[in-house]
Amino acid sequence: MPLKKTLAAAAIALGTAATPTLAADTQFAILVLAMPTKYHYEYIPVARESFEKLAKLHAFELTWAAQPWAFEGDLSKYAAVVLLNSSGEEFNEAQRAGFERYMKAGGNAVVVHRAIISKPGLWPWYEKLVGRSFVIHPMLQTAVVTKADASHPATFGLPDKWVWSDEWYEFSNPHGVKVNPVLNVDERTYDPTKIWPGQVAKGMGADHPVSWWHQFEKGRVFVTALGHNGVMYRDERYLDHLWGGIWWAAIGR
Repeated sequence: MPLKKTLAAAAIALGTAATPTLAADTQFAILVLAMPTKYHYEYIPVARESFEKLAKLHAFELTWAAQPWAFEGDLSKYAAVVLLNSSGEEFNEAQRAGFERYMKAGGNAVVVHRAIISKPGLWPWYEKLVGRSFVIHPMLQTAVVTKADASHPATFGLPDKWVWSDEWYEFSNPHGVKVNPVLNVDERTYDPTKIWPGQVAKGMGADHPVSWWHQFEKGRVFVTALGHNGVMYRDERYLDHLWGGIWWAAIGR
C-alpha cells in the first residue's frame, strides 16, 4: 500500500481524520477532541454527525480525534481546538506541553461541558485556561438561560430568555481569573439544592455564568458548560450557540 494511504488508514484507525491543506473555499481548520469516558460517550456519534454538517455548511476543515495524540504534533494549522466533553486532565506530559505551546503561539480553544472539569492542582495551567473550576452540579433540570453579552456570536441564535435543560455546574475561581460572561442561568427557575443523597449543592446566586470567554496566553478561549446529553447536538439553538463560540474563537469577531 502506498505510504500516503497507509498513513491515512492509520489516522482513521486512531480516530483522527487526516487534515489536508486548506482548499481555496475553506475558511480555516479546527480540531475537535471527543474522548469516550464513563459518563460521556453516547453523544459522540451524534456530535460528530452535526459537526460534519457544520463543516460543510460553514466551509471549514474538520479534524475529529478520539484521543489527544494530536496535541503531541503540530497544532499551528488549527484556527481553534475544541475540547468536546474531553478534559485536559486526560493529557500526558507531552500532550500538555503541546497544548501550552499552541496557546502561547496564539492558538485558540473552545471548552465544552465536561471539558471544564479537572482535578484541582493536577494542571494549574489548564485550570487558568478554562477560567473557572468545577465544584458540583445538582440533578439535571430545566431552567431559564439569559444573555449576559448579547453582542457575542454565541448568543445570536438564542432568544433573550431560553428555556433549557442541563446540568447546572457550580464554579469557583481559585486562580482569580477574570472572565467575560456570555450566558447566565437564573437560579430562581430551578432548584440548585436538588442533588443526590450525601452530596450538597448550594448554588451560586445571581452571578451564575454558564458560558464565558477570555484571553489566555496569546489566544482566545470560549467556554460553555452546556451540552450534557447527546440529543442536544441535534438542537438547532444549541448548535447555533456552539458554532457562534467556535467561530468567535477561530477568527476573533
